[in-house]
This record gives sequence, C-alpha cells and structure tokens, in this order.
Amino acid sequence: MLLWLLPLLLLLLPPLAMLGQRSQNASLSWLASLQHCVAWRVLCWAATWQQQRLEQNTRHVGQSQQQALMQCLQKAQGPLYPPRGSTDMRIFRNHLPLTKVSQAQEEENGGQEPPISNHYHGEASLQATLLGLVALNKAYPEVLAPGSTARVTPTSPWPSPLPWPGHVLGQVSLPETTDPGAQLLEALRSPGLRALEAGTAVELLDVFLALEADGEELAEAIASGTSGVPLPRRAAELRKALEQGPRGLALRLWPKLQVVVTLDAGGQAEAVAALGALWCQGLAFFSPAYAASGGVVGLNLWPEQPRGLYLLSPGAPFIELLPVEEGAQEEATSTLLLAEAQRDKEYELVLTDHIRLARCRLGDVVQVVGAYNQCPIVRFIYRLGQALGVRGEVTGEKVFSEALGKAVGQWPGAKLLDHVCVESSILDSSEGSAPHYEVFVELRGLRNLSEESRDKLDHCLQEASPHYKSLRFRGSVGPARVHLVGQGAFRALRTTLAACPSSSFPPEMPRVLRHRHLAQFLQRRVVS
Repeated sequence: MLLWLLPLLLLLLPPLAMLGQRSQNASLSWLASLQHCVAWRVLCWAATWQQQRLEQNTRHVGQSQQQALMQCLQKAQGPLYPPRGSTDMRIFRNHLPLTKVSQAQEEENGGQEPPISNHYHGEASLQATLLGLVALNKAYPEVLAPGSTARVTPTSPWPSPLPWPGHVLGQVSLPETTDPGAQLLEALRSPGLRALEAGTAVELLDVFLALEADGEELAEAIASGTSGVPLPRRAAELRKALEQGPRGLALRLWPKLQVVVTLDAGGQAEAVAALGALWCQGLAFFSPAYAASGGVVGLNLWPEQPRGLYLLSPGAPFIELLPVEEGAQEEATSTLLLAEAQRDKEYELVLTDHIRLARCRLGDVVQVVGAYNQCPIVRFIYRLGQALGVRGEVTGEKVFSEALGKAVGQWPGAKLLDHVCVESSILDSSEGSAPHYEVFVELRGLRNLSEESRDKLDHCLQEASPHYKSLRFRGSVGPARVHLVGQGAFRALRTTLAACPSSSFPPEMPRVLRHRHLAQFLQRRVVS
C-alpha cells in the first residue's frame, strides 16, 4: 500500500523539468537531491518489506505453493478443473494433465505459448524488481545516482516497471519514449552513465549493430542539437570511438559504465557472449529475473555472479519441476514441488498460471545449484524444443551450441553473433544426398568461409554426439552445411518474428527453424 505513497511524495515536490526551465541555480540541485533521497528511501523500505515476505515464503515453501495453487484455481472452474477449494496435488494432476508446446509454436513464439501480455503481475515480479534494484546498487554503487542509467530499448529488463522513480533514480531517458533511436541518442548524449539497460541481450546486440550502421547520422544529430542542446565535442567523441572498432566500444563511449542490465530468456547466450567479447568487453551483465510468458519464474539476488542464478519463486505462478534424465529411455511423467528438488539435478519447468489454467511444459531446462531456505536456486541450461533430428537422433540445443562454439574457435578472427539451424527436409536440400543439417551463421571478423572451416563444424558435432558420429559413419546422415549470412540478416529475422501477433515476451531467439518461409528468408541473405 505504501508503495503508492512514493508518487504522491514526488508530486508534492515541484517538477524538475519545469524548474529547469526557470533557473539552473543551486536550489535546483538541492531539490534534485531531495527527490532522489525520498525515492531511494521509500524504495529501500519497500524492498525490506518484500525481503521479509520472501524469507517467510521460502521458509514455508509448502504452504506458499499451496496458496499459489489456490490462486490459480479460484478463477477457473469447469468439468475439467479440480473442485473449488481443492489443492490436493493428486487431484490437481489428474484433472490437469501436462501439456506440451508444439514444434511449430516453439518457432513462431520463440519456444513458449502465446503471451498473455507484455507486463508481469504478482509478488514475484515486484520482488524481482525491488530486490534487484537494491542488490544492483549494493554491488555497483552509484548506478542509481541521478543521470547514471539509460534504457536503450522500448522494453524494460525490470519485470515490474516502476515509472515513478524512473525520473529520479538514475534514468536519463524518458520512460514514455518508445523509439529505440531516440533512446539510443539520449544515452549517447550522456557520457557519465554507469548502467545500461535493455529488454534482452539480443535486443541490445541489435542496438550496437544499429549504432555502427547509423553512427555518423547519430553524431550529426548530437552535434546539431536535434534532440537538445548542441554537443559538438560529444559528437566528436562518438566518431572517434566508432573509428576504433567494436571491441570495448561501450567503455569508450561511457568510461564510468559498470554493468549491463538485461532480462534473461531463452536463446540469449550467444548474444551475451558476443557483447561481452566485443562491444561490452570488460562489463558485468545482470539479469534481475528469469521470465516466461506466464510470469516471473525466478528472481536474481546475486548481481556479482558471472552467470545468472535464479531463486524459483514459491508464489504465483505455480511452478512444478519435471525431472530430466540424460539418456533415459522414457520421459518422466510425475512432477515435483520446489521443496523436493535435488542439488545438481536437471528439471524442466512446468508453469500453471491463473489466467490460462493449464500445466504447460515450458521446455526450459534448469539445473539446481543450491538452495535459499527451502527453495531451489537454479541456472538455466537449455531448451528442449530446440533440437535437431533427421534420422531419429536428437541433437539438443546445448550439444549443438557447444559444438558450434568449438568450431568457431578454430576459425581465425571469427566471433559468432548468431545462428539458426534447419533440417534439410525443410528446404528440400537433401535430394540426391543424405539428410543433413543446414546451419546459418552471422560472424564478425570473417567475411568468407573456406571448405576446411566449414568441415570443422561437422567434426565437432561428431565429437560431441556419439549417435551423430555413428550415423555419419554409416552414411545415414550427410555432413552439416554451413552458410555465412550478411550483416543484419538475423536482425531482420528477429524483426520478422516480432511482427507475428503471437510473438513471445520476453522475445526469445529460436535456434531451429521449422517453417520454410523463414528458412528461405535467411537463405536469400547468404553471402558465402
């Protein structure tokens, strides 16, 4: 309730924008400091209250999950649904069998069911935002100081956006701005940034690619004052930074930059690796939450960890864990509750939300790496739906990505920006030859691929997968074919996917295309 007091407190203070037009004296600076102090203290109070709630819920995880299940059942009744008030897990599982996203849906929707909305609701999303902000400021002091943070994408990495402190706690760009070009321009005008925000790492990668493509135009806008006061010196700094290439570009543009904040979702690992190796070299990455279309699944309380760790929330949406056993002949059919998770085991996430009552297998596989009271702490591993198979083999996303990464490491000077795979039957490219994988890659630092380089991927796949190696030895499967696409091809593909009415939020990048028109979309952009 008191969270709503903050906007009232800020409204009692004169708007800074109006005062800025009247004077630029010391009183303005004092008022800005007062607004920041009020906003920060109220946010810290709210975070403390949410931390206490989290402690209580994670210490009594069984009771918390019972309450979450009750919330899911309250608004959904019918012949297929459990009786009102019943939270018996056996009855719940019998009435609602597990559902699985179809392969076609996985591609069109990025691996998830059609989204409910682009915003998250519930205590988990609020906890992830409030506790994430406090943890971020503790790990990287001054990132929330006035003028220290800029968002460069229309979407926010914070699952429960709090517009009221946005003007006060660090943001230099206006929250209502949805034009990514205007957001980037505003960020470029502010050399003192300490944190850069983007909806996802893939979106941030597109921002830096756009910056390189439109750098001169942006520099001219800054110099002429298109979006404010002319800043010719800053424009010259931008031109000089771009001339030195992509490696370390972010720190040349913003020398005080400490951390990049993005929301974690499937298919982001390659974008994070590319950003970390080139444009954002030397910077930390922080994802405040792991989100799915049904809501926030986990929250991140550890910004200093190099790879995202997430505490699975015991509240709504209701989460179950389906064991995943490597090499098992049959899939597990019985789910576990959070308190039953075992360390080092891998599980597929099963989500039930209160809007669309269905026990949906998300296809996201996580590994338990620890515990917070009675709740598991997990790390995202891979997606089950992004697997290849042309002769009954199953080459999963994790196996293929590791093999591709190893192969690219043997291509002199190459940095992988993105990739997707297509089974040869989709493109009818296996006529007269054995079925095989068609692989489309976008690289930086390499303009042409030799046959020797292309062959390295197939060798790496054989090393990673004994089943694939056996099929290759018998000639049942042909060698993987690698195609290099031009710069911007994957950015255009993501634009096409995002235009789909059922595109997922947060946006995920598919690694296997199963529709011919999308595969042909990339095929037309092959340069080598």
